[in-house]
Amino acid sequence: MASPLIQLFENPWIRSLFHAFLIIFFALLVNLSLKIYFRKMSRFFMRNQTSQNRRVTETRLKIVRIMTSGLVYLIALIMILLLIPGFKTFSISLLAGAGIFAIIIGFAAQKTIANLISGISIAIYAPFRIGDKINVSGENGEVEDINLRQTVIRTWDNKRIIIPNSIIAEKEVVNYSLNDEKMLFTLEAGISYDSSIDKAREIMIRLAKAHPENLIFREKGEDNLMIKKEPYVRVVSFGDFSINLRLYFWVKENPKGFKMRHELLEQIKKEFDKNGVEIPFPYRTIVYKKDLERKRKK
Repeated sequence: MASPLIQLFENPWIRSLFHAFLIIFFALLVNLSLKIYFRKMSRFFMRNQTSQNRRVTETRLKIVRIMTSGLVYLIALIMILLLIPGFKTFSISLLAGAGIFAIIIGFAAQKTIANLISGISIAIYAPFRIGDKINVSGENGEVEDINLRQTVIRTWDNKRIIIPNSIIAEKEVVNYSLNDEKMLFTLEAGISYDSSIDKAREIMIRLAKAHPENLIFREKGEDNLMIKKEPYVRVVSFGDFSINLRLYFWVKENPKGFKMRHELLEQIKKEFDKNGVEIPFPYRTIVYKKDLERKRKK
């Protein structure tokens, strides 16, 4: 006589349930192994690549890991379904209406599918990577995460903007970190017509050069000659009540440019005050019509 345990496993539902648990266990084990493997791969590339290539690799590895994990779970689900008694017979009748079913699913999940395809496209072509500093729709931030559905951007004030991949793939994205992170920033200041342009220019350039975030470097010009890139000032316009000067300066990366610009504004104002360079208020000369009539009579 068979033992109760053997009799229990003779039940097809119990046997299928036991096999399903085994499949789930092995799927979780494989997924954990893949996670460890991709983590080691990521560390290896982080040590042996430049910062630009590291970002591309990190983004692609993450997308591949998500796709691989999804494939493992999908295979496990199919294997579990095949264990259900009578599922094979049911699947044949299901395939008969698969065309209509696929159309319904396609319409219902078209946005999800578009996000998946866009996520894969972002990973392959890498218009931006995890860690890149970008501007999307007027919002500046750092790419914190990219997955198959969405991209997460952390803004300067620590907000998270979650944008579906299909939407961000169609938007114009300014990438401050692609290839070369150096940036040219500008700062404008208006001085009165009575003030010295040379004095104002000297103050602005001196303060910009002394700032710790200022970047001075050399690069090849049009004639293959090395040109020194350093702060300079140009007169950009004659306003109604001021001469407008524009300071140009280079920084290592975008966030440092914002910091330097704000600090220079305060420093320039203080130095202008010390050296008698006036930043004029808007003013108007008002002439009353009655006064004009009196002058005509005289």
